[in-house]
Amino acid sequence: MKKIRLILITALVAFLLAACGSNNESNTDKNNGSNETISITHELDKDPVTVKKNPEKVVVFDFGMLDTLDKMGIEVTGVPQANIPPYLSKYEDSKYVNVGGLKEPDFEKIAEIGPDLIIISGRQAELYEDLKEIAPTIYVGLDTSKYMESFKNNLKLIGEIFGKEDMVESELKAIEDRIAAVKEKVTSIDKNALILLANDGEVSAYGTGSRFGLIHDVLGFKPADENIEVSTHGQKVSFEYVLETNPDYIFVVDRTAVVGGETAAKDLVENELVKNTNAYKNNKIFYLDPNYWYLSGGGLISVSEMISEIEKSVE
Repeated sequence: MKKIRLILITALVAFLLAACGSNNESNTDKNNGSNETISITHELDKDPVTVKKNPEKVVVFDFGMLDTLDKMGIEVTGVPQANIPPYLSKYEDSKYVNVGGLKEPDFEKIAEIGPDLIIISGRQAELYEDLKEIAPTIYVGLDTSKYMESFKNNLKLIGEIFGKEDMVESELKAIEDRIAAVKEKVTSIDKNALILLANDGEVSAYGTGSRFGLIHDVLGFKPADENIEVSTHGQKVSFEYVLETNPDYIFVVDRTAVVGGETAAKDLVENELVKNTNAYKNNKIFYLDPNYWYLSGGGLISVSEMISEIEKSVE
């Protein structure tokens, strides 16, 4: 009996030691995984930025990246809650820290969070040096001169940081297929287009290589004017210019609708001069959703919706 008892005790001790060893190994792997980092270079910094993989506390100032993270199922900690697009309204909830405005971050709130990562784009570019003092900060502004290349690079970067590489590849493939189908429809009708930003009583024109250049450079609409100045705020134009240009299609982004103002885009644009254009006569003036085009371009959701809006214009 003593022999049997000794054998059982020995076996039990061996089992417990093995179990402890297994648990220690699992914890070590988990800790090693959480300490993994990635080195990132971007145009606002000559030095690489070291970012934790799968960061837990993330502050996002770019709504396009916010919609991308939302689509990926990745939670964030802080967002600028003013002017959040309606399709991202869940981020107005108090569970998310309000980190100020798109151009006026609340540095104290951000510091209180102690984020693992801050994501910014063009509207915060001038504040990069201040933000990187708080936490690793990366810039994901779109290079509109090479829209799709820049868009893909940003998504692949986010995929690598959060371990979503396979999802990114799948989503990009779906978007590329849709672009090809829409471009085929657009080129088949062989029409030109003029893109206008309506801003509380004034209009600006955008052409190739601009923030709305997706319409020309990616989806295939010929520009009604090939010499439009590339500028963040567009080239200010008159309605005499619109009539003289006489576009086949007019695409309007209503900035007033998302930032405030008194003049609705439709009332502004469809005046007596514009009524003499081919676009008006043929019912080819389209009002694009400014939440996608102005506030949050460059996201998995927003770019997909932008493609859909142009597709509907040629159906």
